[in-house]
Amino acid sequence: MGEKRHFRVWRGDDAGGQLEDFQVEVNEGEVVLDVIHRLQATQTPDLAVRWNCKAGKCGSCSMEINGKPRLGCMTRMSTFEETETVTVTPLRTFPVIRDLVTDVSFNYQKARELPAFAPPAGVAPGEYRMQQIDVERSQEFRKCIECFLCQNVCHVIRDHDDNKTAFSGPRFFIRAAELDMHPLDARTDRKDMAVEEQGIGYCNITKCCSEVCPEHIKITDNAIIPMKERAVDRRYDPIAWLGSKIFRRQELDKPSGYATAGVGTASSSPGRPDGGTVSSPVHQAAATGAQGDISMNWHREAAAGHAAAVGPDGKLPVTEFTGDRAGAQSPFGDDVPLPMSVQDINYQHPTPPDEH
Repeated sequence: MGEKRHFRVWRGDDAGGQLEDFQVEVNEGEVVLDVIHRLQATQTPDLAVRWNCKAGKCGSCSMEINGKPRLGCMTRMSTFEETETVTVTPLRTFPVIRDLVTDVSFNYQKARELPAFAPPAGVAPGEYRMQQIDVERSQEFRKCIECFLCQNVCHVIRDHDDNKTAFSGPRFFIRAAELDMHPLDARTDRKDMAVEEQGIGYCNITKCCSEVCPEHIKITDNAIIPMKERAVDRRYDPIAWLGSKIFRRQELDKPSGYATAGVGTASSSPGRPDGGTVSSPVHQAAATGAQGDISMNWHREAAAGHAAAVGPDGKLPVTEFTGDRAGAQSPFGDDVPLPMSVQDINYQHPTPPDEH
């Protein structure tokens, strides 16, 4: 038999709820999700919680434990004092469906808005060749398990609901950065999309997303900051501006036309409540003269790119040069625990959207 521990678990639905107290048995080596399952088996059979792999790889059991976003299956009970009250609440940023289960469909909508990898023209699958350093550069971002803890803790989304339309959040900034770093991605407007469509300018690099990432991805240092720097270089760097005037880069990079999802006509998007269209630009490859129809899953026409992936000599433009290290040391110092008091957390879930 294990010892009895004091738990406070949020119970309720989209109409409201409250924290309820429980005394529950805890055994050596258990994690918070084990205790939640024991509560379901012994005291609250109707307690709702989302989980799947119980191995820290699916991201399903995201919750807030003593005020900090964590995975229930990766938070060991041994990390808490024996007399400490463990408070478990749902993700605060997203509307509650029931108990510890929240509606994270916002993230899947943002995922659909991000254009996928665009294969290079004239290169068939199986013929892709990359330098190992290019593989390692973006491999870190592919570790994401989509637990959405970074989305939950990002204050741009968490504290300002009106930003959700114009802001994708850190999970999708690393996806955009990964594709922008990919040497074979044919799209040349990733930086412009990050600024104009994803709202990367709203991010003020507080590193809170990196602090809660269970895969220890350096979201801020290795993705967001480099992406911001490249976007600023593209728009404001005086050398790049002068080069664009001398070599007439803007005229070379203008697209030859627009097509919709590869069929040439506007089509209704069933995923959009306003009945909007899904369209895709057709980019002209300036270096080779080859034209390819690059389809994309996007909710509106994207701005044309401002630079080809490589120049006629096969080299990257000067604005694409980067250092030989994955990320720089953060100016904000080392990671620190969230300053959240766990003595008495008063949880208030977001107001659900009006579906009428």
